Parts: sequence; C-alpha cells; structure tokens
Amino acid sequence: MSWLDRYGYSLNLVAVLLWPLGLLFGAVARARRFLYQSGILKSVGLGVPVVVVGNISVGGTGKTPLVARLVELLREAGYRPGVVGRGYGGRSAQWPRAVLIDSDPEQVGDEPVLLARRCRCPVVVGPDRVAAARLLSETYGCNVIVSDDGLQHYRLRRDIEIAVVDGFRRLGNAACLPAGPLREPPSRLREVDFVVGNGAARGREYLMSLRGATAHNLRDPCITATLAGFRQSTVHAVAGIGDPWRFFDHLRHARLRLIEHPFPDHHPFRAEDLRFREDLPVLMTEKDAVKCRAIGPENGWYVPVSARLDPEFEDSFLKRLATVAMAKGVRRPETPSRRRPGPNPQPNPSPSGGEQGGQEIAGDLGVPGQQGAADLRQGPTGIDLQGKPAGLPDSRRHPGDAGGGGAAADR
Repeated sequence: MSWLDRYGYSLNLVAVLLWPLGLLFGAVARARRFLYQSGILKSVGLGVPVVVVGNISVGGTGKTPLVARLVELLREAGYRPGVVGRGYGGRSAQWPRAVLIDSDPEQVGDEPVLLARRCRCPVVVGPDRVAAARLLSETYGCNVIVSDDGLQHYRLRRDIEIAVVDGFRRLGNAACLPAGPLREPPSRLREVDFVVGNGAARGREYLMSLRGATAHNLRDPCITATLAGFRQSTVHAVAGIGDPWRFFDHLRHARLRLIEHPFPDHHPFRAEDLRFREDLPVLMTEKDAVKCRAIGPENGWYVPVSARLDPEFEDSFLKRLATVAMAKGVRRPETPSRRRPGPNPQPNPSPSGGEQGGQEIAGDLGVPGQQGAADLRQGPTGIDLQGKPAGLPDSRRHPGDAGGGGAAADR
C-alpha cells in the first residue's frame, strides 16, 4: 500500500499535520490556473477541437479506458481522432514521438503503447504537448485531439474538459498534496464540462463502468479463456497500476482465488518479478502485459476491459463537440448510425503482435463491476446491488447491465 493510500484517504494525524502544506499546494494550483486564464501565462490553441481527459487526484481513476472509448465514439461519428500524451516513464531522446503498436514502452511509456494498440488511431507523446498535438493535426490529419491525462497541462488550450472521479474512493480526505491525494482543490470539478464517475456516479456525474470477462494468453493473444475457467485453481494476480486492488477486486468478483502481487504504477517489470514459488496461472492487467509479453511465463494471461458510458453522456459530448468543430471550421461529418459495443469486445491481433480495437484498463480497473449480474452502485453504506446512489436518476443505468458476464462498475 502506498503512502497516499495509507494516509490520503482518511482523516488521520499525518494528514492533519500536513494540512497547511496541502492548503499551500492548492493555492499554488489555483494561482497557476488563474495565470493561464488571464493570459499572463500563454496557452496555445489549435485549429481543431481539443478534448482533455484527466482527474484532480493522484493515481488511477480510469482515464485511459475512457480515452479509448472516446476515440471509438469519435470514429463512429466520422471524426479522425488522435491521442496526445506525456509519455510518462519514457526515456526517448527525441520528442515529440509517434507511438506505434510495436513501440518500446521503455522509450515512450506503457499507456501510450496500450492506446496505440487499442485505439487504431495516431498517438503522439512528448513533454511538450503543444508540439505533439500539432504533429497530430498537421502531419497525421487528425481533426479532433484527445489529450490523455492533460487536465493540469494548461499550456495546451482545450475546448472540452472531462474529469474522471473514482466512484468509490472519491476524493479521499479532500486535501491537496501532500496531505491528501488531490492535484487541485475539489472546486475544480465545478469548472469542467463533464464529470465521469468510474463505477458509481453522484449528482451531475455520468456513470462509467468497466467490463472484462475474458483473459488473453500473454505469449499468444489469440488464445483466450473466460475468467470462469480459472475458478478451479488459485491464480497469481499481478498489477502494477494506480490502484492494484481494483484489479484484484475485479478478479474476486469473477469468483477467483488470488495470491496478490501489487506493484507500483508503471513498474518496470523484470522476469524475476513474475517467477513465483507456486506454479499457478498468472493474471495481469493489459497495461502490465504491454511490458511483460516478452518476459512473462507461458501460463501468463492478461485481462482487457472495456469502458461503457452513459448514453446521455455520449450524446451530450458529441453535441458539444459538433458546436466546437463548427466554430473552428472543422466540417461536421455525416454521423453514421452508432453501434453499441458488446459487453466483451475482443482485440484484433496486429501483424506486430499488438492488439487493435476494443478497450483497455490502463491503470484503473473497475472494482465491483466485474460480475455483470447487476449495475453496481455506491449506496450510502457501500455497494448496493439493487439500488442507486441518492440523486442519480434511473436514466443513468446502462440497459442490459442486469445480465451477462463481465464488469459492471468501476476503477
């Protein structure tokens, strides 16, 4: 358990002692945002719509699966999307850099490689997001830019902001770093265009649930098995993501018996990390599989998940985007009939061994969503299989969540 997990999600003596530093951090964050809003610090706009997906808390909340679903949604609507990211952990000597399905995660980061494999669209990363976004627009002809984890990167001017909130851990003790888990004060959520609750939604938030009931072999992704097929034995569960326990809960809700192996987010796996005394199947997230395919055991598997969004959110998002696109002179495409993805979209193997299509976890798996027997909601006293949180209309429910396998709610 990380330091923030231990102290940032409750009121405790350590958090109280650090509270003044948290207030200072929040004041600096607000001042920085004001400087960009007032034009004292210059932001750079593009001639195409820029959609920013991010969060105000540290750690995984489900941004990457949301980005993947948005890219799919944009393609269905006729746009040519591209994804820009920081390339966290990448050690490339040259930026910005295009990410291919067979790019080295050590050079460009694990999540960008994952998005390149899953989204089937151009992905460019670099510390200078403006340069990376320009490359997408001018070189690759993208007419919508989706910025992954870009909420605090104000130099790239944005047209639509989407914040993702962990539907179960929420904002922890609501304090900024180092007293709590927040990058910006909670009031920042009132300023974004959309707030998405991963696994549970409150108030004006839109619900996102993550589903995934199929495992793919680490060495040969064309070989698949249902999670139910692993119930006859204990499995090693490996997760190097923002909240590893979400992945473990995902597997438990599929009724698997686990030996847990949590690692830090973006952990640089080595072969010895995956050698265990017990010769049992090894299940990991797809984000980790990006780095472990060449070193993982033959009995290693990864579990992709797909994001399912509130249809009301998807419609509102596309309408807002159409308005922005028209104002920027981007021709609004003829919108084809949109097809609702099935509960378990499968990745398509690429010639280089990666996958394309579908959706991914990237660091945040949905907790209880995985059995698919009900649309899990966060009730007043915990997870409620039948009801819904106060203030959440029934229209926020996903049709069909009352049956089938897979994850129903959130990371």
